[in-house]
Amino acid sequence: MNVLIVGQGAREHTLAWKVSQSKLLTKLYCAPGSSAISKFAECADIDIKKFDLVAKFCKKNRIETVIVGPEAPLADGIADFLSTHGIKVFGPSKFAARLESSKTFAKHFMTRRGIPTAAFNVLTELKTAQDEIKKMPLPIVLKADGLASGKGVAICQTHSEAEKTVKEYMDSKIFGSAGTTIVAEEFLKGREVSVMAVCDGKNYLLLPASRDHKPLLDGNLGPNTGGMGAYSNPKDLTPEIMQTIKTEIFDKVIKGLQEENIPYCGIIYAGLMLTEKGPKVVEFNCRLGDPETQVILPLIRSDFLEIVNRCLNRQLKNFELDIADGECVCVVLASENYPQKPVTGKVITGIDAVQATDGIEVFHAGTKKEGDKWITAGGRVLGVTAFAVDAETARHKAYKAVSKISFDGMQFRRDIATDLQKV
Repeated sequence: MNVLIVGQGAREHTLAWKVSQSKLLTKLYCAPGSSAISKFAECADIDIKKFDLVAKFCKKNRIETVIVGPEAPLADGIADFLSTHGIKVFGPSKFAARLESSKTFAKHFMTRRGIPTAAFNVLTELKTAQDEIKKMPLPIVLKADGLASGKGVAICQTHSEAEKTVKEYMDSKIFGSAGTTIVAEEFLKGREVSVMAVCDGKNYLLLPASRDHKPLLDGNLGPNTGGMGAYSNPKDLTPEIMQTIKTEIFDKVIKGLQEENIPYCGIIYAGLMLTEKGPKVVEFNCRLGDPETQVILPLIRSDFLEIVNRCLNRQLKNFELDIADGECVCVVLASENYPQKPVTGKVITGIDAVQATDGIEVFHAGTKKEGDKWITAGGRVLGVTAFAVDAETARHKAYKAVSKISFDGMQFRRDIATDLQKV
């Protein structure tokens, strides 16, 4: 089959790498893609915000399946638009994608379905919001209701800090319209994990779990980012906890989607906090995580395109996932001054030598090729991913590979997979 991947970052690079291995694949395309993705797919310079152009490309190239990587096209309705043109899309509708694109929608859905999550208030007006947060216990978690590239979350230690944050979101609009409505939550104490599943609307299949590291600096200090690294299968996620996650979260999500007549085909991502009272949902996403994808897909031996195809044809039931023995660790290399105003255009050295190392894959988040040189072209630049028999060995391999890569201003965390996250 002919397949189009929508997106251009490290998640889409990983998807292209994985899908290119499928026996079901005839030809792989990616829009807009990147220099790195072009190794596995033919890249098309298309504005993915213009769905009519995407549909025209699909028809011209006889695309049978579209896999959507990032959240924004899903929130804008790309699955709905392409479906009306007879093109199958692995990704939920605009309405279903509100599980991610609207924190308010997600919180109300969880409340209706009895899914464990933090207590919350929805704030829609500046003066009322500032009055409400004065009554809340500290610390206070403030979340922009809409999409903010993983950065629209603030943990406020004082009421004055919370008031300032509310003003930045609602008045200064640092996240645009995404922050005009705010979800204010109780602070959940525990350890975060990411659990993702592929879903065909009636059935789901859990993928290997992971833990990512959002803050920029070691010890979980500094500003939040899109993710500075990840590792697979955290050891504190016991079989007992996984069973609770299955019955109390994913089973209820699927049942809720069915009973509320919300068709769903694609990824359901649950960002969870392991609290003393059990796992609670921090957020839902409607696509693969980044950098979690980089430590999950390398573990899947099953044909990923077959999994996608089964979801599209409502045939996921009874499918058994083949998972490799071993673990993955991914260390993200970021540009100077990320996540504020990244400095780009720097020459990167060492990628090709590292990529030739057994058990190492370098996934490109923000690069471009100029002649025979790789150049930085984004905030997060590379995800150096290592596979090994266990997490500690994978971590050692990943950092050994990182030591061979260099560009001016390069920054990265040195504690990925050491479980130094604050509890």
